Amino acid sequence: ASAAIRRYVELGNALNATALDAIGMRYVCLLNSTELQAIDPPSLRLASLDPSACSQEMKNVLYQKAKEAFSDQHHLPAYYELILPYLGGAPAADLNALSRDDVNMNISTFVNLRKDSLRNLTPREVQGLLGMHLPELAQWQNRSPVRDWIQVQKQSELDQLHIGLTGGTQEGYINIVTPKFPATSSAPLKTVATAFHLLPALLLSVLMLSILS
Repeated sequence: ASAAIRRYVELGNALNATALDAIGMRYVCLLNSTELQAIDPPSLRLASLDPSACSQEMKNVLYQKAKEAFSDQHHLPAYYELILPYLGGAPAADLNALSRDDVNMNISTFVNLRKDSLRNLTPREVQGLLGMHLPELAQWQNRSPVRDWIQVQKQSELDQLHIGLTGGTQEGYINIVTPKFPATSSAPLKTVATAFHLLPALLLSVLMLSILS
């Protein structure tokens, strides 16, 4: 399948809607970077692709192409459903914008977002994304990537979600790492202590010698 796709593109054919339908969900992850760039964004309007099993790099590219393909519907309620299959490649800024549109993202879509994008979302933005599905987030709090997201959030902000999330950072606390030094021998310490003990007598002797001379 990969060889057939490569040959098709090498012959100068475009990866239009017909070609993408032929590739379908089964073979979309076989596309290389050159073939991905050959996809005509408007063709994604008519094709049914599911890049959820593909590499993160591929998801990122397909998301940008899908965003371009549906750009004229960005402010319409249908936009979320159109862009949904490609959200695994969405940057945090775009997810932030969606959080203001009451999209009610399901938890399975949420946990498959880009990890770096998810970590940059605030609790308020996550609440906006999940909407009615927010309580389900508590079931994931001990699993990645939700656990990783929780650990970089302020606990006070997590508490405002009222779903029992724990593990965030506590304000006013600083972790201090105390360096460990190897134990020193007691012999040098005794020598130093003895020297300090004899110092007054030595100084007195020097003083007396100076006076007698």
